[in-house]
Amino acid sequence: LVGQNGCGKTTLAKHFNGLHAPTQGSVQVLGKSTSDWTLPELGRRVGYVFQNPDHQIFANTVLDEVAFGPRNYGLPEENIREAVRRALSVTGLENREHEDPFNLTRGERQQLAVASVLATDPDILVLDEPTTGLDYHGQIIMLDLIRRLNDSGKTVIMITHSMWVVAEYAERCIIMSQGKIVKDGNVRSCFQNPDLLESLYLEAPEAVRIGYEFGLVVRSVTEITACLELRKNHN
Repeated sequence: LVGQNGCGKTTLAKHFNGLHAPTQGSVQVLGKSTSDWTLPELGRRVGYVFQNPDHQIFANTVLDEVAFGPRNYGLPEENIREAVRRALSVTGLENREHEDPFNLTRGERQQLAVASVLATDPDILVLDEPTTGLDYHGQIIMLDLIRRLNDSGKTVIMITHSMWVVAEYAERCIIMSQGKIVKDGNVRSCFQNPDLLESLYLEAPEAVRIGYEFGLVVRSVTEITACLELRKNHN
């Protein structure tokens, strides 16, 4: 989900797990209207990671933070231990169970926020600006984690301003403006109209802009090289 501040990205995403309810029409999740789910059921199926991890971290230890969701849903203690172990392993925080969450780095706290949501084993994961406040190394760690989660079968919805993240990590792009969806398609199709992006103050990443100069719609420098090599061999 991309678009300028105030265009409705977060508002839309908060409908997916019942944080907001539609004032008209309906929202369907997993083939069922959100009005037909109970909030605990929907919250368990659709995990939401806020933009600032500090807004959802409150426990005294990493273990208690990650265990909160499964305990809240009444899972047996044995299942909770396994859920915590699995979530910490996936997010790279294994053996950190007894640490104070606020002694972790910003990137590690973001990973912890993801782990606390993963512990309830949601089908869908919504991440609001998951790379905000991270240096490049931290961004790559978080994005690689997101890609692994998606590859494992989870639907991942990212809200982002970083168009290079869209180009390199997303498969589908929904562009919003003034509370409405103005474009919804695969990532390549969303970069086919640079005038639309410019009108919405969204800047295509450098690799995409270089591709425009060659009459190509690409997502990475690797694709540019491959296309030019293909042209060369064809000629």
